[in-house]
Amino acid sequence: MFGFVERFITAKILEISRDHWLGDQIALEALVRFCDEELKHQELFRRLEIMIAEGMPQGYQFPHDPNAVAGAILSKSTWAVMALICEIELFTQEHYKQSIEPDENLDQLFKDVFLFHWKEEAHHAVMDALEWPREDAKLTPSERDAAIGEVIELVSSVDNLLQAQRNYDVEYFLKVCNPSFTASEIEQLTAGLIKAYRWQYIFSGVEHVRFQALLGELTTGEQRERLGVALSPLL
Repeated sequence: MFGFVERFITAKILEISRDHWLGDQIALEALVRFCDEELKHQELFRRLEIMIAEGMPQGYQFPHDPNAVAGAILSKSTWAVMALICEIELFTQEHYKQSIEPDENLDQLFKDVFLFHWKEEAHHAVMDALEWPREDAKLTPSERDAAIGEVIELVSSVDNLLQAQRNYDVEYFLKVCNPSFTASEIEQLTAGLIKAYRWQYIFSGVEHVRFQALLGELTTGEQRERLGVALSPLL
């Protein structure tokens, strides 16, 4: 999933780097390195996926088309896409700190991959905090209001993808473990998994103190309330 979402990030950061081509060369260099690291992350996770697959039973599914998903996201305004990018950069850090770092039973190579991924994403989040406000300064109040609506659409799309993957993962888990779970237990498993996925991919980023601070600077109280109302059913 991490490598999957990083495809659209590279495309958008390359696009916004245009504003610095004949301007701030330090900013341009930083964004180019940002893109280089995101491409490296995609390759890193592809290699990790191949290694893990060697020890996994057949039948796991992750059928989503990364280009199609990236294209749908990039059809939204740059403001909305930058909001999503910032949220993602922050949730990848929370993922490492809350789930990977404290687990002493994980393979050391697996932990190292996410450690160094976390370190580079920390740099990217700093750049997001510079580029998102720069994009915000270009907008009229009505354009910003429309962008909030696009953020809500993007979150809904992310949630639809998570629900679909939850179904694939539950099916795979039941097939591999071959347990005699009751219908009630399967229902609990299904509900617990989407709760975990929503925390991982949506709320650990949205509720991050840095995201909330930045969102507070760029939006009105009414706009933040709209976003909160849209997110509340997912909780």
